[in-house]
Amino acid sequence: MKEVLEQALKAQDRDLCDHCLGRLFAHVGTGTTNLKRGEELRSLIDQDRSSRGLGPMKHERCWLCDEIFEQVPRFAEAIDLKLQEVQYDNFLVGTRVDPAVQAKEEELWSVVGQEHAEPIKSELNREIGKAVYAINGKDVEFKSPQVVALVDTRFAHVELDVAPLFLYGRYRKLSREIPQTKWPCRVCQGKGCQRCGNTGKMYQTSVQEQIGDVILPHAKAKEHFFHGMGREDIDALMLGTGRPFVIEISSPVVRALDIAALQEEINEKAKGLVEVEQLRLSDRDEVRRVKDSAHDKEYRVTVSIHGKVNKGRVDEVLRTFNRTRIVQRTPVRVSHRRADLKRERYIVYVVLEDFQDDKMTLRLRTESGTYVKEFVHGDEGRTEPNLSEMLGVPCTVDALDVIGVIDSSEV
Repeated sequence: MKEVLEQALKAQDRDLCDHCLGRLFAHVGTGTTNLKRGEELRSLIDQDRSSRGLGPMKHERCWLCDEIFEQVPRFAEAIDLKLQEVQYDNFLVGTRVDPAVQAKEEELWSVVGQEHAEPIKSELNREIGKAVYAINGKDVEFKSPQVVALVDTRFAHVELDVAPLFLYGRYRKLSREIPQTKWPCRVCQGKGCQRCGNTGKMYQTSVQEQIGDVILPHAKAKEHFFHGMGREDIDALMLGTGRPFVIEISSPVVRALDIAALQEEINEKAKGLVEVEQLRLSDRDEVRRVKDSAHDKEYRVTVSIHGKVNKGRVDEVLRTFNRTRIVQRTPVRVSHRRADLKRERYIVYVVLEDFQDDKMTLRLRTESGTYVKEFVHGDEGRTEPNLSEMLGVPCTVDALDVIGVIDSSEV
């Protein structure tokens, strides 16, 4: 305690308020506040001065903070007023402090030491947060706040950083003419030109827009982002139980949404293009899981056979692909935007569902990241082995449907 008193005496050469005095020793003991610490230290300082025949230390105005803690109720009222603009269940307070105050604090630390000290911003955040809670009764959330209120303590100006709203679901894509996400025009890069009819898009709509554009007005938000568990080609259908996704709604004013009604509205407006099910609230952790998840996929493929081959031979070749590995170089069709790499992929099974002289329908299950079209036609030898090579006749894909995405977390 003697060492603390000596440091406090050095600090009081600059006339500190009780908050700033106590904050120098914030990490000495627990169960009290910086204000109480400061009051106790001031009492000890006065006792020391009295023993030396001196009067109590006079406090006029804090050298460090300029009595900023007297403004805490004003800051809290400004924050509460701003928070009324959005819907939220919990919040967190942040502060901008005058750089001159922070410079004085560092100067004081250089004299007294900072091993036990707490920065002024931390105490302000805490004290203002407690004052806001006293007004609105909403919980303070440190890990994942729905909204952060940032107050500039020089002007009591408040800005809100509203956390995104996340919704998980599964979608089915029923059209071979729309992509999963918004696709900016290659010519104008989204600015609008003659090529895209001034829309800035390669395609007039997408799965993302069919879902997100319905949610935006309900959430009173302006922008959405789409996170899918992989993606299918534009000309492929996504069927079965659908593909898992999370849609991110940025800066929502309204958070309490009728999810069941939203799903119904999406399905009604997107009829014939997109269907959604299992829509529910989600979070950022699930975004990471959805995007990073490795998952098998099941496909149905309609194949044209350009040559003579009988069903017996087809059955024989397909059996060789059950539980086997293939090696695929980056396909020619995407080589302009992806590195030319070799990838090993696992074929779980291939089953013949229908066979005619020049057509057949296959159902297959593959490891995530398998290029199914290239597995069928060989891609000029870039996929080895491939179906065309093994049959000895060229094969091409007429239609490709994804009929199942196996989310490993749900199996």
